Amino acid sequence: FRQACSPFIQTARCYARPVRRRKKDIPSHLDDLPPTMLKKDYANVPIINSVDDVVKRLLSLEMASQKEKVKIKTQQLVEKVRRSPNDNGSSEVQVAILTAKIRTYEEHLQRHPKDKNNRRRMLMDIDRRKKLLAYLRRVRYDTFENTCKQLNIQYTLPPPYSRRITKRWLVKKAFCLKVFQEVRKMKAPERLKQRREWRARARAAKE
Repeated sequence: FRQACSPFIQTARCYARPVRRRKKDIPSHLDDLPPTMLKKDYANVPIINSVDDVVKRLLSLEMASQKEKVKIKTQQLVEKVRRSPNDNGSSEVQVAILTAKIRTYEEHLQRHPKDKNNRRRMLMDIDRRKKLLAYLRRVRYDTFENTCKQLNIQYTLPPPYSRRITKRWLVKKAFCLKVFQEVRKMKAPERLKQRREWRARARAAKE
């Protein structure tokens, strides 16, 4: 039989017990997926309507993994922006796929902020999406606007190029200007000679 411990020992045990921090409820971009929705591989099976309710529950998103939910979410985003049913590689489709991946990375990093590997992958995907959106904005602006609206993307223009002025850069610029002026002075007689020859040829051609 288990001996009853003294109140002092019981208090010490409760004090030494590790405190469990409550995890914050982080909103997910997968929350709008209904749990009764079937998985991607079983949605178009003909006999799916005649199976038992327990089997349907096992094949639904209620029992699906995060990876399977992300696949369905990616397919939904692709359907919003694709040009035709057979379009699988246009810029809009690539932007939709990258958007689903970026949002999944953002949720993961909110729970695990020290995961540097996934943070690096997310930044790479963000850079790729920026390049695709810049290309769409330059080539097909109406498609660019529709893609940002359908996928709820806030596109910000890149800042103009600005170079930090340093003392070394100022000295280098002054030296280059001085060299350019000296070279122009050295080539001035040759340029004057060429101009005279061109004028003489023009006069001869008119006569």
